[in-house]
Amino acid sequence: MLEVHELTVRFGGITALDGVGFSVQHGEMVGLIGPNGAGKTTLFNCLTRRYDADGGTVRYEGGNLLAVPPHAIAALGIARTFQNLGLFPRMSVRDNVLVGAHHRGEAGFLRAGLGLPRVRAEERRLRAEADRVLERLGLAEVAGHLAAGLPFGTLKRVELARALVGRPKLLLLDEPVNGLNSAEVEEFAGTLRAIRDEFDVTVVVVEHHMGFVMGICERIVCLDFGRKIAEGPPAEVQRDPGVIAAYLGTSA
Repeated sequence: MLEVHELTVRFGGITALDGVGFSVQHGEMVGLIGPNGAGKTTLFNCLTRRYDADGGTVRYEGGNLLAVPPHAIAALGIARTFQNLGLFPRMSVRDNVLVGAHHRGEAGFLRAGLGLPRVRAEERRLRAEADRVLERLGLAEVAGHLAAGLPFGTLKRVELARALVGRPKLLLLDEPVNGLNSAEVEEFAGTLRAIRDEFDVTVVVVEHHMGFVMGICERIVCLDFGRKIAEGPPAEVQRDPGVIAAYLGTSA
């Protein structure tokens, strides 16, 4: 589904990604780990076209992803969540989720402004789909509540709902359990496993919570200072000397 080859990104004199390469098969759940500043979020920003690459290639379902404009990414079936919540605090939970379905609407600006019957029918359809996703994630009771003021764990699920309502084929999760307590982490892991099967979605997850990512992912890719230093099954990556040194340092 996804092939990243020699991906390089520079910001002035800083190389954020240095020849990174890996692939993701359909239906896989892949973990992307590494210390702060390793380049994980930069990689996500390249995949969603927020950043331009300075070198390398990215193929998505056989096509050149780096040639796709940012506004067309969602329509390709790629959705993401953000390390720092990317919600609209003064909008309701339902409306935040509906934002994720914008690319599935067919009405243009003029027809939407006129409120034609076909437009109203489309709005009802998308709203019903949003409500089904909210129900699935246990958010129905807060659907009409403003995003502002809701618990952090709830807002993480709202972001996931917004991503899922767009019917993605590839789901990019950036630190989805950051800030959650142990019970919430366990619950989120179970939800994600079920969603992967129910929605037939491929998942790449960036996460610092090692228990979560090692327990849920079939394969792990580790970055350090913009370079890939390890890749393989969780048990193998955990024992890799380079990964241990990157997280814990080495003695003098």
